[in-house]
Amino acid sequence: MPKFILICGPQAVGKMTVGQELAKLTGYKLFYNHMTIEFIRLIFDYSRESYLKMNRFIRYEVLKEFAKSDEKGIIFTGCFDFGKDFETEKEETDQWMSLFEESYVVELEATLEERLKRNKSINRLEHKASKRDLEWSEKELLSSMQRHRMNSYDGEGEKIFKNYLKIVNTNISAIDTAKMIQEKFNL
Repeated sequence: MPKFILICGPQAVGKMTVGQELAKLTGYKLFYNHMTIEFIRLIFDYSRESYLKMNRFIRYEVLKEFAKSDEKGIIFTGCFDFGKDFETEKEETDQWMSLFEESYVVELEATLEERLKRNKSINRLEHKASKRDLEWSEKELLSSMQRHRMNSYDGEGEKIFKNYLKIVNTNISAIDTAKMIQEKFNL
């Protein structure tokens, strides 16, 4: 049965890039959050309930089918609100993890200055069409900090998740971060 790795953290912290490197190291498949976001945004307005409903549905169904496969594992990336939307986020994450015998959660954190630089990276813009409007993307990154708490407080993540690792990756390369994850969880 495949393993499930969730890499969470705020926008532009490096979730997808670390996931790409971890996929190379482990042979796991990468299912980064914008794979569904970009597809669904072509059909439904980003702020509508129909967008949220379809995004949740597609992600769950993909993970459900993957859990039945003979693949080694899957890496999923996304934001996780430790603040006001915690209960909803935890419920959805628990649903995903319940599909797999082994699941792991990695939380990434970086300074705002570093995230603003990464928000403009070539890799990010290549894979996330909606982020190519840099003015909107930066504004959304900054305003989301007022609406959500995308990083846990010290010691909080370990109480919420089993098999949990938090990495402050401000000054750590994506490959070195991926190696830390691989080593910690013996992937």
